Amino acid sequence: MRKLTFGMNLSLDGYIAAPGDDIGWSVPCDELFQWWSDRVGATGLALYGRKLWEAMSSHWPTADQQPGATRAEIEFARRWQDMPKVVFSSTISTVDWNARLVTGDAVTEITRLKAEDGGPMDIGGATLAAAAMRAGLIDEYAIVTHPVLVGGGTPFFTALDNWVNLTLVETRTFPNGVILTRYETRR
Repeated sequence: MRKLTFGMNLSLDGYIAAPGDDIGWSVPCDELFQWWSDRVGATGLALYGRKLWEAMSSHWPTADQQPGATRAEIEFARRWQDMPKVVFSSTISTVDWNARLVTGDAVTEITRLKAEDGGPMDIGGATLAAAAMRAGLIDEYAIVTHPVLVGGGTPFFTALDNWVNLTLVETRTFPNGVILTRYETRR
């Protein structure tokens, strides 16, 4: 069975985007950017909701060809391009960049994908991750907390019907006061 991780940058008050989908507060330092790049390199399959897919696919497919691209950006872009992806949306009709589109029930498809053999899966996008969270499908939370309060926006966590007990498996401090905490779901 594949492991499913939900990991995102978030503000100290729990948001992955400020009002207006502003993520300007979450620009990573070099060390954190490398950590995210290494995650992408180790991901067997990435699951994206539409909004995150549109943000990622508007930049990373050609980021390695842009003038002034750093070695780290080139590495991340190539890892992202090579990583298999599944995009969940009922409003777009096509995807590219090593991705396939799922328009049906996300929880059913994620359950099926988890049961397959293969490398670890990452899930991104607040709405998609919330559905997986409510269905009890997330095995790990990788929370990269930035020292900023944004006061509202898109929350990392959704309302749940039941408690989810977690075990802390890692903490790490990055420059500028950014802290990674990783928790596994206790089953």
